[in-house]
Amino acid sequence: MVRSKSLVAVIALGAAVSACNGGGQLVTSPPNRMLDSLNQPVVERSDFVFDVSGGDSGLSASEKERLREWYRSLDLGYGDRVFVDEQYATRSRADIARVTAEFGLLLSEGAPVTAGAVRPGSSRVIVARSTASVPNCPNWAPTGASATASNYGCAVNSNLAAMVADPSDLVLGQSGSGTGDATATAKAIKVYRDKAPTGSGALKNESSKGGN
Repeated sequence: MVRSKSLVAVIALGAAVSACNGGGQLVTSPPNRMLDSLNQPVVERSDFVFDVSGGDSGLSASEKERLREWYRSLDLGYGDRVFVDEQYATRSRADIARVTAEFGLLLSEGAPVTAGAVRPGSSRVIVARSTASVPNCPNWAPTGASATASNYGCAVNSNLAAMVADPSDLVLGQSGSGTGDATATAKAIKVYRDKAPTGSGALKNESSKGGN
């Protein structure tokens, strides 16, 4: 009798841990009872480090070219953040800023913590790059009854992660300006009002005869 009670308890525990959906498939994860997707983009950041020699006199022409080639090897562009780590303020930072501006970017304030100390007379350039992806997608795991599908949100969020220009915007977004530009607003309204409708002109005559 005691053994029978233990067996019933084990069966009840197994039924509580796992369940089956309408197709008889085993469901091992808790069902999603919400309309929000559980498949959300995950943003990861990588830091690339490059040391250049320079001091109070700034960077030499050869060091500037080395920095340019390093930027090209990284395919530096929008979404990347460039930092400069140096022991004391030198003219090297201004030279690094000029080379970085050639790639359409400005230097960011501060600097991430990196391994190893910056050598005296050198400056460390750090490029922080973020990537976004949606793990475990597509996800066709069996779903319990009255629950949102396990693959819900995979397509939309995967496309969003692939197309966003700056993946870090998915974490913090862009800080808005406290003031508005009245000139830019008025210009957009003027273009909208002055633009002639696309169908305002005469209809184009088309021939029903075929070509030779």
